[in-house]
Amino acid sequence: MRILLCVDGSNSSDAVITEASWRPWPERSRFKVVTAVDKFAFTKAPLLLEEVKNNTLETLKAQSKRLADAGWSVESEVILDNARHGLTQAANNWGADLVMLGTHGRGAMERLVLGSTAQAVMRHAECSVEIVRRQRNEEGLGMKVLVPTDGSEFAEWALQSVATRPWPTGSEFEIIACPEYPVLVGEYPYYPSDKISELIKTSTEHAEAAARKGEECLTKSGLKVRCEVTPAQDRPATAILGSAEEWKADLIVMGSHGRRGFDRLILGSVSETVALHARCSVEVARRKQPLL
Repeated sequence: MRILLCVDGSNSSDAVITEASWRPWPERSRFKVVTAVDKFAFTKAPLLLEEVKNNTLETLKAQSKRLADAGWSVESEVILDNARHGLTQAANNWGADLVMLGTHGRGAMERLVLGSTAQAVMRHAECSVEIVRRQRNEEGLGMKVLVPTDGSEFAEWALQSVATRPWPTGSEFEIIACPEYPVLVGEYPYYPSDKISELIKTSTEHAEAAARKGEECLTKSGLKVRCEVTPAQDRPATAILGSAEEWKADLIVMGSHGRRGFDRLILGSVSETVALHARCSVEVARRKQPLL
């Protein structure tokens, strides 16, 4: 597994290194610690750019020591480009399986700023992306991992990703399925209430089946799993965020798209909404062909 760690010297990027160092990973995993320096800011000072690059690279190597000391293969790189573009390109060029990055320590508003580095990488990287928000303070404790599912191929890939990875001892997993109100053209008063009830019932049955399938997937891997099917809502992201908050989840792992393929073009995808607004870490899982 190839894990790209994006840092920028902020407290949130320190959390990325801490989290990556603490978690177990598949054997022969490789890490690359990167940061971006915008070379266009040094157009009239090329010698200063070279000095900044060298100093930054030394800092990255120092930050990488925790991973190297743990026996992992790790390298460092300074990317001379705008962070939003350069980090995504670095992940794609290196063939990363997972990118981990923080919210850059700018407070709650960072989650709401359209076009932020984290959001740009999450949207355009070809691999899975985890937004790391919580720095671990206690060693030896398991994780609480929430895995939403709607039965789509994207949700099933997220479940398989969780099922095939090592996790800290004592970790707990919750499968959550959120039935949706039917998306109808026109106002509800003009649509028979019994038909709406029937559609909600069908959606609930689908959610229950998806939850059972997800539970079976994780249980087969020996993970401690529980399930939750929420009441039907018009915004599944609200249910996911509420469940994560109530359960005090450490990480949400979810697919990059759901059953409603046009969501991200109209209102923004459920996964993006959760990633932007959750208080815990969120991984948006994407399938990619493994490198040989």
